Amino acid sequence: MNILFVLTSHSQMGDTGHKTGFWVEEFANPYYALLDAGANITIATPKGGVAPIDPTSDLPQNSTEDTERFKNDAEAQKKINETLALADINFEDYDAVFYPGGHGPLWDLAEDSISAKLIQDFDGANKPIAFVCHAPAALRHVKNAEGEFLVKGKRVTGFSNEEEDAVQLSTIVPFLVEDILKSKGGIYSRGKVWEAYAIEDGNLITGQNPASSALVAEILLKKLQKK
Repeated sequence: MNILFVLTSHSQMGDTGHKTGFWVEEFANPYYALLDAGANITIATPKGGVAPIDPTSDLPQNSTEDTERFKNDAEAQKKINETLALADINFEDYDAVFYPGGHGPLWDLAEDSISAKLIQDFDGANKPIAFVCHAPAALRHVKNAEGEFLVKGKRVTGFSNEEEDAVQLSTIVPFLVEDILKSKGGIYSRGKVWEAYAIEDGNLITGQNPASSALVAEILLKKLQKK
């Protein structure tokens, strides 16, 4: 199994002066779940190089067994600091793509044409495409082979408006994930706030929040093992 992870290159939380990036748990849990199952994992970002970590996700209260493993994993750290550029990625080299969240994707991956084309290519080849928390923002401009928005008519989830309100960033982010998925024709649903919830619709897998990362990885792994 060759799996591509796509992380954000964006590190600024709007004009607040605060830092953002990718959410460690949403990377670490799926990374190790798939790695331990024998997957070869490549990491790419829009700019290449260092993928910024959201400092809030690295606080002790957000620590998990997998995030602690990541902190002590020199090979994983090297991959995060030396990501490939999306422009250099060929989807044919991979069996699936996974997008971890964090607020960073709202600014770059949501608007990145190379990322959008990559997702479209994976989808066109019926390869699994997986997203968790804020990462479904990367689907914002993605269309299918028929020219319709990829999420149109598909069951999807992502970070809910209620959860964005809870972290007091609804007026800071450029858009709300729940709203954008609905506006593109997605059939949005959600579970309870901060609890694991993920949806599979064809080759598209989406998870609601950080707690959903393990579930998204589990669904993705099952799909790959069936192929």
